[in-house]
Amino acid sequence: MQNYDSRNIQILEGLEAVKKRPGMYIGSTGPRGLHHLVWEIVDNAVDEALAGYADTITIDIMEEDIVRVQDNGRGIPVDTHPKTNLPAVETILTTLHAGGKFDNQSYKVSGGLHGVGASVVNALSEWFEVDIYREGHRYKQRYERGITVTPLENYGDTDLTGTIITFKADTKVFTETSVYDFETIRLRIQQMAFLNKGITFHINDHRLTDPIRKTYLYEGGIKEYVEYLNKNKELLHKNVIYTEGEQEEIIVEIAMQYNDSFSQNIFPFTNNIHNLEGGTHEEGFKMTLTRILNTYGKTHNIFKKDESLLGEDTREGLTAIISVKHPDPQFEGQTKSKLGSTEVRKVVAQILSDGLDRYLLENPADAKIIIEKALLASRARIAAKKAREATRRKSPLDGLGFASKLADCRTKDPRRAELYIVEGDSAGGSAKQGRDSEFQAILPLRGKVLNVEKARLDKILGNKEILSLIQAFGCGIGDEFNITDVRYHKIVIMTDADVDGAHIRTLLLTFLFRHMKPLIEKGYVYIAQPPLYKIQQGKRIDYAFTEKELTEKLDDFGQRAQIQRYKGLGEMNPDQLWETTMDPNERTLLKVSLEDAMEADRIFSMLMGDDVAPRKDFIQENAIYVQNLDV
Repeated sequence: MQNYDSRNIQILEGLEAVKKRPGMYIGSTGPRGLHHLVWEIVDNAVDEALAGYADTITIDIMEEDIVRVQDNGRGIPVDTHPKTNLPAVETILTTLHAGGKFDNQSYKVSGGLHGVGASVVNALSEWFEVDIYREGHRYKQRYERGITVTPLENYGDTDLTGTIITFKADTKVFTETSVYDFETIRLRIQQMAFLNKGITFHINDHRLTDPIRKTYLYEGGIKEYVEYLNKNKELLHKNVIYTEGEQEEIIVEIAMQYNDSFSQNIFPFTNNIHNLEGGTHEEGFKMTLTRILNTYGKTHNIFKKDESLLGEDTREGLTAIISVKHPDPQFEGQTKSKLGSTEVRKVVAQILSDGLDRYLLENPADAKIIIEKALLASRARIAAKKAREATRRKSPLDGLGFASKLADCRTKDPRRAELYIVEGDSAGGSAKQGRDSEFQAILPLRGKVLNVEKARLDKILGNKEILSLIQAFGCGIGDEFNITDVRYHKIVIMTDADVDGAHIRTLLLTFLFRHMKPLIEKGYVYIAQPPLYKIQQGKRIDYAFTEKELTEKLDDFGQRAQIQRYKGLGEMNPDQLWETTMDPNERTLLKVSLEDAMEADRIFSMLMGDDVAPRKDFIQENAIYVQNLDV
């Protein structure tokens, strides 16, 4: 054995811990972590605006994926720090847990509470420059991979105030990609603008010949956010219900509006951070909403005898934003995905109670529509109870013709098991013959999958194809859904590479997004990538998955090669399907991710909902990008 003594104990100085384990600080070194660098710097600028010292933030994506973030705030302090004897800005940018957000004096509320944001970005950047306009002077300093390379320099006078941070992500850290996705950044900046009314955000992408420029300013804040999210939906009442208040130094804003859909969309935020798993603010909201609607329904004799609403009834068709600004929030876990501050529950409940009570009393027509919507949901819930019981199964071979549909795999370990959802009997037959039955299960879809965007759960559970899916997954649906019971950790949608196949894939994704979203969030849902072309010359056979790949391979094959365009999976024999689409050593699978649930909800509503006009606009705007359309 090797000796293990004090010489083996490492002490990581300065920012070395960040360089050694970047994933601990930014989540990953993939695309998500790369974009997290931008969020850290933007969050600091927003904190300065929330403190009342800035009103404009500009984000520029330059050539070579250099990012520049500018605000018109006070400027980072430049005087000498008493403990480090370095300029305060250098202390902040080269020391973990150094910042102005610990005493609640410089910043009343803050998204970043740990004092690691800017210093982590510095450590993970090839180079990082800061320009400061403060107290009539201009200062600048440069760092490389977190190490100071120039002293802080006073390089002139100015009437401006603020901070400009420019950095280039370190390609030695971000080996997967160092290219920023404009749409990802745009969506996040737009969300920040909604959550912080009165702050102007500019975002510019200079990497194109014609730069893209966007500006976001929402004086209505989250009220406009709800209107935006409900844009493609049929509204039940015209006005957004909005209430705000402050108690115990906690600022709460709530905006909500009902539409005629059957899904609920409640998005809770704390200090601009989206809490994916909810928390005490969401608990206070749900509890109070149910109590107030039940009280109103009984008081105004809208209910029949012994009728009452459960929480899920009151939230059907609801879009709501809950935004809390807290001076010292407590989160469960490192990711801030769930708010744990117990005092918030009571504050949210009181502010919602005052605002919603007043709205219902002042708008009796809207109140009646909302209560009647909830009553319809209640009656449908009772009708769905029996239908849901039919989806339970003790084994993969129970009832409803399930045994004849699912060709299950032998392994019972969900971490190894894969379920291929295949379009049609022909492709299903090839997949069954070509698969590895040890770990690959096949479920052919024989009929049309219901568009769940336009149906309540009781109707959904009457669709045989949906029932087959629920039974195969084994994790239940609705309030009985439990992701730990899912039988496959890879659920692969495998449809034809044509318009019908794309439609079926969209219907399946709509069902999963609306009723089994955790499967997507956990990364269990994939899309198979079958080849578009078979290329053959004599006994030599190859496959092309894109038009570009076809051109490249034809150059290699020569002029005599025969080309077959696959219109459907059923055109492949079992061996071809295995080697191109199902063999883990050769296949390409696209993992379905959910970066922004709110934007996903908006897109699904537009593509799959009843309102035709937004869908028509979308098609007209994007038709120019279509290269191949099967008819």
